[in-house]
Amino acid sequence: MIKESFIFLPKISERKERKIWQHASTWNEFLDKKEIPGIAQKLKHGYDKILVAAREALIADDASYFARLVHSADQWRLYAHFKDDAVFLDIETASNYGNVTVVGLSDGRETKTLIAGSTLTKENLQEALKPYKLLVTFNGKSFDIPILQKYFNTQFNMPHIDLKHVCFSAGITGGLKLIEKQLGIQRAEQVKDVQGSDADLLWRKWRATGNQDFLDLLVQYNAEDCINLKTVAERVIPQLWKDVRGASPDIILPSSDGGRR
Repeated sequence: MIKESFIFLPKISERKERKIWQHASTWNEFLDKKEIPGIAQKLKHGYDKILVAAREALIADDASYFARLVHSADQWRLYAHFKDDAVFLDIETASNYGNVTVVGLSDGRETKTLIAGSTLTKENLQEALKPYKLLVTFNGKSFDIPILQKYFNTQFNMPHIDLKHVCFSAGITGGLKLIEKQLGIQRAEQVKDVQGSDADLLWRKWRATGNQDFLDLLVQYNAEDCINLKTVAERVIPQLWKDVRGASPDIILPSSDGGRR
């Protein structure tokens, strides 16, 4: 996806990108051509330099380069290249908004849970994130990441795909649980009826009673959030890319925030 994307070039809208695809479908094809209809020669020289630098960064697997280069609304296009180095993150908070209780992280092979009062520290979170190049959340740009940044006074510098916006762009709306149902994703029997509002209740029950069952249920619920994000990404992102690549040049697609470019 990313090696076929031109949306990050200056003055290239989604409509102009689709016109470029009529003449060059990849960075290499663009670079090989001396001229691209509709693009002034001086402008193309500038674009060539950007694409050469992007190609070198991709060869070096420098994901942080693309966090700066590609607009946040378009970073879903990085998924196909960096999916093996992606981490799916979800947090739970107490009723006093911003008090983080649980942070879950999954890469599709292993799931880790950091728990407030024991393993949830800034150092442990940074260490858990260190192996990864791409962050994937659901509504994380509005909720999870701002809360974690404030809670730990830290920054997240890797590219970030917010699947809530990806799903919206693909015509799939609702919260994560509703979207899972639309996609036919099943949850474990123990947590299939647990909702986001129950997470704080489970935390308070565990703190009040010390009953490990409450904490275990909360951890399992959070882990399924993380694990299911990977399934959502792998089903929705390819479909969105297919829609974008197959769109008519005269159609202007909505951006992830519902506006237009």
